[in-house]
Order: sequence, then structure tokens, then C-alpha cells
Amino acid sequence: MPSVKHAAPIPGAHSYILRADPRPRRTLIVAIVAVLVLTLLGFLLRSHAIDQELSQAFNDAHVGALGVFTSAVYVAIGPGPAIVGTALIAVVIGFAGGNWRRAAAFAGVVALTWVPSDLVKILVDRPRPDAQLLAHPTLPAPVDASYPSGHTVFMVAFVIAALYLLAGTRWFRTGVVVGSVLVAVVVLSVVIDGLHYPTDALASVAWAVLVAPAARLVWVDWLLARFWPGRR
Repeated sequence: MPSVKHAAPIPGAHSYILRADPRPRRTLIVAIVAVLVLTLLGFLLRSHAIDQELSQAFNDAHVGALGVFTSAVYVAIGPGPAIVGTALIAVVIGFAGGNWRRAAAFAGVVALTWVPSDLVKILVDRPRPDAQLLAHPTLPAPVDASYPSGHTVFMVAFVIAALYLLAGTRWFRTGVVVGSVLVAVVVLSVVIDGLHYPTDALASVAWAVLVAPAARLVWVDWLLARFWPGRR
């Protein structure tokens, strides 16, 4: 009999993003504890800028092509482009896989991980690194608070949501590598630009990693499962 060629698996075709969390209570507890600890840490860092000198050292590298690149990264994933980009990627996921619940799950995980971090930013109200102490300050400086870094939370949340889609496919390891590089680029960019302290960026990575599973649980397992049931 002639051999049958099987099509390569489509990324997300058997996506983990729509699979129910087997340990929802633990996921929620981890997220709640993380939010509380990271918020407390933010208040401590607001009172004690322990990484001021490190922030200045990173900003010294904001010269030439590197400075142009890091500034471009910051603009490219600002709130507006981030929202539009996430929406466009969700549309592509919906059309490519024919499963709009999966597309909605992707966008929802990104949003529910990212948006609450702005509430902590407002609550903690940590000032940005002092522009007068920086060799290459970004002007005009953002007027909002510094902790956590919304740019960093967004990128890590985006990568995690993408990895949920890629889990179980041959593209997962590639996604981990590419995603790690993207996160590292954003972390270094916001710090080299002098717009965030290193602790802002690192806390943002921790926030997204620990909160994203709970965001997926709430959005997918509770809300989508109730109001938009369908195939996984």
C-alpha cells in the first residue's frame, strides 16, 4: 500500500491553553501570594532605591546603535502597539486554526496577566529612575510610576500565552528559545533606557510567570467555559 504522508501539526492544534487546570486552588494561591509579595516588595523598593547605581550603570550603555535599538523596542511595545499587536495575532490564530475560542483564550491570558499590574503600579507609585543622575536620560520621561514595568509584564505574558498554544507541538522548544530572547531584550531595553530600575523589570518577569496561570484559569476555565463552551 502507498505510504500516507501526514501533515505537520499546526501550532496550537492540540493546545494546552484550553485544557482545564488540574490544580486550580494551588494556581490561585500561588498567584495571590505572588501579588501580595510583589506589591510589598514594591513599597520597600520605593523607600529604598537599592539599585540606583546599577540603573545608572546600565544607562551608560545607552549610546550609538544600542541606544537607538533599545529606544525603538520601548516604543514598539508601548500600550497602543501591544494592544493592536495582540489583537492581530489573535485574529491570525483564529483564522489559522479555525478555533476562535483558542484565539480568545490567547488574548485573554495576555490581558488578564498584564492589566492588573497597572493597578499595582498606581498603588505602589515608585518614582522612575532620577533623570538627573543618568548619563543618557529618555526625554520626555514617562509620567507614570516605575514599578512594575508594564512593557516587561506584557512581553512575558505574551510569550507565556504563546507557549500555551505551542505546548505539545514540535514548535514548543523553539518558542521557549525565541520567547526567552524577546523577554531578555525587553528587560535590558527598559533598564538601559533608564526608564525602569532593574528590580522593576525582574519583578515584572516574576509577576507574569506567577500570575499568568491564574489568569488562564479565570479566563478560560471559568469565563469561557461558562459563556462560550466549545471544543478544546
